[in-house]
Amino acid sequence: MVRWEPDSRGRLAQAAMALYAERGFDDTTVAQIAQRAGLTERTFFRHFADKREVLFAGADELVACFVSAIESAPPTATPIDAVACSLEAAAAVFAPRREGSKRRQAVIAANPELQERELIKLARLAHAMADALRRRGVKDPAATLSAEAGVTVFRVGFEEWVRPATTTELSQLFCAALSELKAVTAGR
Repeated sequence: MVRWEPDSRGRLAQAAMALYAERGFDDTTVAQIAQRAGLTERTFFRHFADKREVLFAGADELVACFVSAIESAPPTATPIDAVACSLEAAAAVFAPRREGSKRRQAVIAANPELQERELIKLARLAHAMADALRRRGVKDPAATLSAEAGVTVFRVGFEEWVRPATTTELSQLFCAALSELKAVTAGR
């Protein structure tokens, strides 16, 4: 029997990410992850539904972060400015997680099934953001367009942020991408 040690979930996630980097996602098993973490497979399944969930477990928290920031935006904020508030909040959450985000993104980029799952996660995020904007009184198509634009800005900024040579802060990358989007839509 394995002796109890704190932070089983964190140890499992760390072991999984190390194995995904070493062996690839497809060639890593739950048994290997549990063994690397010094835990049982049963413990793994108490924390994660499957090995993909190690990569996507924070999706609900990300949605909550975006929605909360949109809801907390000043009442006079335009839809895109409310979305900008959510991007700023997300940047603060991700700031201390840069290295882990880079590793996660590399695993996802190497696997088409995981890429599909990431797109589903982003679609869910856009839907939740649009709903938050609608609760603020923003009508469609403005709510949907603003949310989808926000997710695109998030994706463009995030992908740049996790590149090996990038040293720019995520908040700055979001701001630059949003400014570029505004310039494009203004016809400049």
